[in-house]
Amino acid sequence: MRRPIAHTDDSASGTGPLSPGTHSYRLGGIVQRYHVHGSGPVCLAHSGGPGIFWDYLRMPALEEHLTMVYVEPVGTAADSRLPSHPHGYTRERYSSFLEILINRLGVPKVHLLGHSHGAFVAAYHALHRPQRLAGVVLYEGAPVTGPEHGAEAARMVEAFVAKHAGHPGLPDVLAAFGTMSSVSSDEQTVALARGVLPSYFADYWGNEERLAPFRDAIRATYISGLDEDLTPDVIDDRVALKGLEVPALVIVGRHDVICGMRWGLELHDLIPDARLLVLENSGHMGHIEEPELFAAAVRDFVLRNAAPGGGAA
Repeated sequence: MRRPIAHTDDSASGTGPLSPGTHSYRLGGIVQRYHVHGSGPVCLAHSGGPGIFWDYLRMPALEEHLTMVYVEPVGTAADSRLPSHPHGYTRERYSSFLEILINRLGVPKVHLLGHSHGAFVAAYHALHRPQRLAGVVLYEGAPVTGPEHGAEAARMVEAFVAKHAGHPGLPDVLAAFGTMSSVSSDEQTVALARGVLPSYFADYWGNEERLAPFRDAIRATYISGLDEDLTPDVIDDRVALKGLEVPALVIVGRHDVICGMRWGLELHDLIPDARLLVLENSGHMGHIEEPELFAAAVRDFVLRNAAPGGGAA
């Protein structure tokens, strides 16, 4: 892909690229936004979906130690959509936008944290554009997509159903999963994300009073997962990850149904010298379920690898 040309738009007028708050600039007419919180070495966070808005990934416990740069992946906001929307959002495209953002931040190296689909993007970026990365955090990712990944997710969902058999909320979760293959609008994507969310926690219904506001706040845009020519962006990083040279931390929740233990262990085994954190009381949202353990592991990993001068400007 040809690299987009960046034009400054309104990057927190009069302030630096790492000043607290919301920043934006234009890339060939497409708006790229990011949000800066905290202080310390710089860590970019790329949200999942694709198409889930960035704010579910806020990590206040990390912001106490790191400069967290929350990326709004292109395509989520109306003014950041590709001409081919809802198609064309491949890992290569996300990575090319990340490269420009990283170069704009003005620090020698950064850490990159990707959650869920964002972990697939982070792995791709670490494999193909590692020069400005001090480390990568693959949080609830996997080395593959496609039928093998789908079969494992189906097995985990079956286990979730067995565990919660008879719960009055279970039929709604299963109904939401049943819509997954037919979703084609922003409204349907939001309904799907909120509908399946109880299965993304180790014990959503046991903590519903605390977690329901999180669920209700989820925002999303429909993104097809197809390239501009309508071919699927199918992933198999198993061979490539054996040669990954960027320091890596793999984080997986014991009860994750989508990118669960099988994939976390496989990522750890594939990546040379990778570190592994298993969150025993979490599903897919460990930064919400076990925020202190999550933050401590990421903080220690980043501080260990942070290059001199790699802090906030």
